[in-house]
Amino acid sequence: MWQCPKCKREFKNTNQSHYCTKAESIDDYIAQQAEEVQPIMREVYETVQKMAPECTEKISCHMPTFWQGKNLIQFAAHKNHLGFYPGEDAVNAFADKLSLADFKFNKGCIQLPWNKPMPYDLIEEITKYRVTR
Repeated sequence: MWQCPKCKREFKNTNQSHYCTKAESIDDYIAQQAEEVQPIMREVYETVQKMAPECTEKISCHMPTFWQGKNLIQFAAHKNHLGFYPGEDAVNAFADKLSLADFKFNKGCIQLPWNKPMPYDLIEEITKYRVTR
């Protein structure tokens, strides 16, 4: 058995991926992330918030979520990238731009690497697309 040094939960697999704590808000979620990615996540949050001011903000599936009758946008911190989840329709609509920018994507997920400039303008465009659908 392996025990997480942060939350003390026990797992069958060593270094099991898990969420140590449950965030109560998006601000709380961002505060729980690595210090070096917090400013990036804050700006992603503010970018989505600006484009989706009527949305309800919540934590769903352990991720910051913007809700408007359905999940419009979700995002999550991963080791090497920010997972941006605008839904399959948006990913398909922006597939050409994502390919040109050399971002990995599939179904409803876009991987935005921490070691590349965050495409805030593209995040804005995708959010605007989702809000109008």
